[in-house]
Amino acid sequence: MQSIDLNCDMGEAFGNYPMPNDDILMDYITSANIACGFHAGDPEVMQHTVNMAVKKGVAIGAHPGLPDLQGFGRREMKISPKEAYQIMLYQIGALSGFVKAASGKLNHVKPHGALYNMAAKDAALAKAIVQAVHDFDSTLILYALAGSEMIQAAKQIGIITASEVFADRSYQDDGSLTPRNQENALITNEQESIIQVLMMVKQQQVISVNNNTIPLKAETLCLHGDGAHAVDFAKNISAKLKAEGIEIKAPKR
Repeated sequence: MQSIDLNCDMGEAFGNYPMPNDDILMDYITSANIACGFHAGDPEVMQHTVNMAVKKGVAIGAHPGLPDLQGFGRREMKISPKEAYQIMLYQIGALSGFVKAASGKLNHVKPHGALYNMAAKDAALAKAIVQAVHDFDSTLILYALAGSEMIQAAKQIGIITASEVFADRSYQDDGSLTPRNQENALITNEQESIIQVLMMVKQQQVISVNNNTIPLKAETLCLHGDGAHAVDFAKNISAKLKAEGIEIKAPKR
């Protein structure tokens, strides 16, 4: 039976800025990537999100980002591999404290936003990020863009990987995501998104913005939780995958 993990970036509220969908979305996903305070999240939000994931049996992942709260971690920053290593280690450690306090288990790490996209193409950054995961806990799973430099770096050091694909993002011919500042970066039509998801999961390929067929490995599917119809989409895509005979489950360490 084919299977896929449904992951969602969560815990991205902070202070007086809520993300009201998180608790409901937990009912339809199998992995939660929880913000660690740099691009979003704060201690109260981190604790609540971890506790909810433990309660609902959702796999917990750290979601470290660039130190750019105003830009939500989506603006590129010039950082050295050493700095990338340090901010990764710092944030994984922070979330791990809440996981331990909740008697949970940290399952994976998924870099966020611009850091994720930079390391997808920059081998030195990718190596530093993977090294941080390895040095914290070499049994953690790295969630990273399918075919990216992070996947290659993880294989070289012996870290387990989950190749990630995106339900609501368009793809370039090289398998990278279309940058968010381009008009066609996001797929807003639900049916188009579902068609892309089924192709990625069942056929292990995607159609690029230039109408080329791109092979990719789909092991975990990212659903963004901050959209207006995030809960409905998560519910619908979960039901559609199950109707197609595809098992939904998180990768295990």
